[in-house]
Amino acid sequence: MRKSLSKIVAIAVVVLAFAMVFVGCQKAGLSSKPITLAQGKPEIDAALKAYAATWSEANKVPVTIKSVGGSSGVDLGTQLKADLAAGDMPDIFAINGLEDYKEWADLALDLSNEPWVKDTSVAFKYDGKVYGFPVAVEGWGMAYNADILAKAGVDPATLVNFAGYKAAFEKIDAQKKALGLDSVVSMAAALDMGWVVAHHNFNSLLSNGLPYGDLSVTNDLLAGKVDQQRLSEYADWVELLFKYADKKVLTTGNYDSQVGAFAAGKAAFLHQGNWVDGNLAQANVTFKMAFAPHGSMAATTDGIFVSPPSYYLINKNSKNIAAAKKFLSDLVYTEAGNKYMVEGAGMIPAFSNVTLKPTGQLSQSVQAYAAAGKVYSWNQYYFTGDFRDKTLAPIYNSFAIGAINKAQFIDHLTKAFEGLKK
Repeated sequence: MRKSLSKIVAIAVVVLAFAMVFVGCQKAGLSSKPITLAQGKPEIDAALKAYAATWSEANKVPVTIKSVGGSSGVDLGTQLKADLAAGDMPDIFAINGLEDYKEWADLALDLSNEPWVKDTSVAFKYDGKVYGFPVAVEGWGMAYNADILAKAGVDPATLVNFAGYKAAFEKIDAQKKALGLDSVVSMAAALDMGWVVAHHNFNSLLSNGLPYGDLSVTNDLLAGKVDQQRLSEYADWVELLFKYADKKVLTTGNYDSQVGAFAAGKAAFLHQGNWVDGNLAQANVTFKMAFAPHGSMAATTDGIFVSPPSYYLINKNSKNIAAAKKFLSDLVYTEAGNKYMVEGAGMIPAFSNVTLKPTGQLSQSVQAYAAAGKVYSWNQYYFTGDFRDKTLAPIYNSFAIGAINKAQFIDHLTKAFEGLKK
């Protein structure tokens, strides 16, 4: 009898617990059905999964995080196409910009009436409606180890044009052994790291030195019109970076090896953005660092590239839209969400109500440039993912491995842009 009673009590406890979860979900207006978020920033995977677990516990809604990209060999766009074909599209998924939005517009939920819209100036909009939640604000220039530059006698203030970088690279390279360096710059151009060159470095050609939002060069290239002087100066910059990079990291290295060389003090410069702050913190890096502008022009430029890196869209066919909306809103309006963005993921929030400040030195450098108005646009996402990854990335890779020279690099890029002419 006692055994049967204990069974009854145990069953009652389970039923009561289930009922409490169900009531809690109903009170919040949420279904207990799971939601899935797919995103393309593997460097924030651990932090995002930790936050999702906390949010799931608080809201009684299971959340699955799928992180795609980096050195995985599969980009998010390709994965999403596979998910769509399999009838398994996520409830929330990330896009990079306009071209990505056009591809997924039929699935994008109108988010114009969401509460967070009023607290950001960089939401993704199309035809006057808000569709994209800005994941963060990010930026990049050339990250530098200030301690190494000081030992080498290089003033970061001179790193504002091609001549300044050329002189600095030559000076540091001559002292490489004494400084304990394997290379002057840590740069990656392997095909599976094509985003470093064909997304981020490519943007130097598109927007360096131009007023924020200026699409003149971008629109010309999209129309097949190439400014050969600007392209020639840009090619000089790419050649300089490749020349002073560790050849193994440049041609076969992955994200970890590229960032790791800088973290270990084996490279004076790193061609990445403030998203590496988390990696550098994990590596217990203590040296001083900041960003300098890209030296892709003969003329002086004094800004870095700053923008939201991606945007979360909600799948309008999701079976749990309410939970998906709440997941995003809670990032902005809960302490746990704010701490995840700033402390967990090391990101710069895109929302004015968030008062936490990032501790990472590179994120602080981005904020300083932004506060001074010394910023240039991200225009690379006006070009399709296929153009960047399948057309441009192999050209950069061929140049990096020595299969083509600088003149051929210029010629290949010119033909690629001319091929966009409609």
